[in-house]
Formats: sequence, structure tokens, C-alpha cells
Amino acid sequence: MTGSAIAHRLVASIQRVDARCATVEEFLTAVSGEVRKVVPFDGSMWFGVDPSTLLAAAPARLEHMDPSFCRSFWHGEFHDNDVLRFRDLARQPDPAGSLRTATDGKPLRSPRYRDFLRPQGYDDEVRVAFRTGTTTWAVAGLYREKGRRAFDADELKLLGSISHAVGVALRTRNVLHSPSARAIEALRAPGVLLFDAKGMLMSANLHARAWLREVYGPDLVEESWTSVLSERSTSPALRSYPAMWERVSQVLMLQALVSQAQAVALGYEDGPARLRCRSHDGRWVVLHASCMDETDPDSPTAVVIEPAQSAEVAPIIVEAYGLTPREREVLRSIACGLSTPEIAAELVLSAHTVRDYIKSVFEKVGVSSRGELTAKLFAEHYSDALHVSLVHV
Repeated sequence: MTGSAIAHRLVASIQRVDARCATVEEFLTAVSGEVRKVVPFDGSMWFGVDPSTLLAAAPARLEHMDPSFCRSFWHGEFHDNDVLRFRDLARQPDPAGSLRTATDGKPLRSPRYRDFLRPQGYDDEVRVAFRTGTTTWAVAGLYREKGRRAFDADELKLLGSISHAVGVALRTRNVLHSPSARAIEALRAPGVLLFDAKGMLMSANLHARAWLREVYGPDLVEESWTSVLSERSTSPALRSYPAMWERVSQVLMLQALVSQAQAVALGYEDGPARLRCRSHDGRWVVLHASCMDETDPDSPTAVVIEPAQSAEVAPIIVEAYGLTPREREVLRSIACGLSTPEIAAELVLSAHTVRDYIKSVFEKVGVSSRGELTAKLFAEHYSDALHVSLVHV
């Protein structure tokens, strides 16, 4: 079978699992299984990202990876001058690349190879950005153990061939579904977590623990660490539970946000360190991180979790529907309450052309009237300031 035929079958299999999987977690599991059939690997990481910051967000799936290396992994993403960082891959023409190719067959040049792959017994890595157009919605890292052959060019093409299909599926699942009525009503005060200079969780208030349950699911916060986050969270006894604290940071993917905040404080990154994601019941959440003392690299890092305002959400929602620049202009005008003739005058278009753009927007969003459009984009995603924020999208 030719490479193009295999790629076609792989894309078709991704689309089938998308149709049958009820949750994002099931979808990632199924995608991993389908990919492994044609591109074998020994370990992997799959996670959604905030399309603006490319910080890791739920959902996530890790296979045969040692969680104790979580901090070094994210530290390298923001502090090391390495090849194939996710943010660089997202901007490259090809959505897939391998570490050995990027280092000209000399992987020891890569800090990630020395500090993350080799200690776990892995000898090559391929990274994939799952994107729609120029927007990345998820990324993956696949790993092969020492003694296995390196990922080749044909395998990179196969992985690149599913970039759009996986990107579309995750964009739809993570962004376009509406929050539940309970989620909209459940306004909660911000939560605060405090991490030490090594990225270890020091304390979390009650609201933070509640938010983490909503974002990452109760299964991840119950037996493994709930008891530690209670009365002992600020006690010296905390240090008796390093493995448990490490699990919290790793599983919840907060290390990426903390590492970026530390890099911002050191001047390696431009700020701010922030991440938007959705809770299990569909509501938008924003996480902000910053070092308590930017002049002291050993100072703690605070992470605030709170409900996302519409201005935070609007750019992702508009991007998710795949609107063209001109369609976005028409949408902004609709959000301002302009009539078709007024939109035509403002954009210097004919009324007929404006009606065509409005029809196209309706089709992409899945509505049939301006009222439905307003309700779907505004009411379902918190109406407080979305119509204002669209002016700046």
C-alpha cells in the first residue's frame, strides 16, 4: 500500500473514532491506538493547548512516561534553547518533526534529549501539532526506546496527514459545545495555588481545589491528594508527601503554566503567563501565574483560577468557527447592532455581498437568524462583554 493510501486510511479512521467517541479523553485514547498501528511508538504525550499561548490544557493523555520528569520537561520548553519546541513547531509549514532530524542525527545537542528522553530510556521523539489553518488546538510527542529505529520521513508525513483531522475534532469538542446551565449559574470565587521555586505545590485554598475538580475531574483529585490538600496543606508535614504533591502538579499540567511564569520573571519569555480552558461541564476558566517577587528567581509562584470573562473567550470562539477575516468584520458589525445597509456602508461593500457573508457566517455557526447567532455566540458563552471584545478580535 502506498504512503498516500495509508495516510487516507488513517485520516478516515480518525474521523470514525471522532464520530463514535463520547468524550475528548476517549477520543485521544482512540487516536493513540489508531496512530500506533501505522507509526509504532513506546511512549507518548497528548494534550490540548490554549491556541493563543500554546500552554498545555485539559484534556491530556500520557502513556509510559515517568511523571517525575514533568518539571524538567516544562522547564525546558520555556528556559532552554532547544529544537522543536511546541511553539516553534506550531509555526512551521510541516506539522510534524523529529528530534533526530532537527539535530542532524546528533540528539545530544538537545537538552530535552539529555534531560528528558535519555533518562527514561527513549532515543527519539517526534512531535506533532494538530491544527486548523494556522491555529493549533493540541500537540503530541511520541517516543521510541533505545535500540528501536528512528522515526523516518514517511512516518512524519503520515503524522502530518492527520494534523487537520485531529485539530478539527478537538476544536469542535473543546470549544464549540455549550456550557451547562449549572455551569453558567455556578459562579465561584477565584482559587489560589502557591508553588515553590522547584514547581512543587505548597498550598491551595478551598476555591482552588473546587476549580481543579471542575477542570480536571474528580477522579484526579480524590484519594491521591485530597487529604493532603486539606489541613496539612500549609504544614511542615507537607514535605512528607513529595510524591503526592508531584502527582498533583504533573497530572494537572500546571507545571507548564508555572514554568512559563518563572521564565517571564527571568526575562526569557514575554508575559503574561495565562491559560484558558474548559471545565468538564463546559464553562470557561482562566488561569494566571506570576512570581511573587520578580527580582528573586527563588520566590514562590502564585496561580489564580477564576471564571473566564467573555473578553477572554471571544478570540477562541471566533477562531473555532473558522470565520474568514471579512466574515469576522461582518460579525463585529452584527454584534454592534448594525443593519445590512449600515454594514455595507461601513465595510464599503454592496448589500448583496454583505448578505452573502451573513449567510456564510450563519452556515458556519449553525444558525438561521441574527437572533440565533447572538444567542449562540453571546448568551451561551457569557454575555457580559463578548460583543465588546469582538471589536478587538
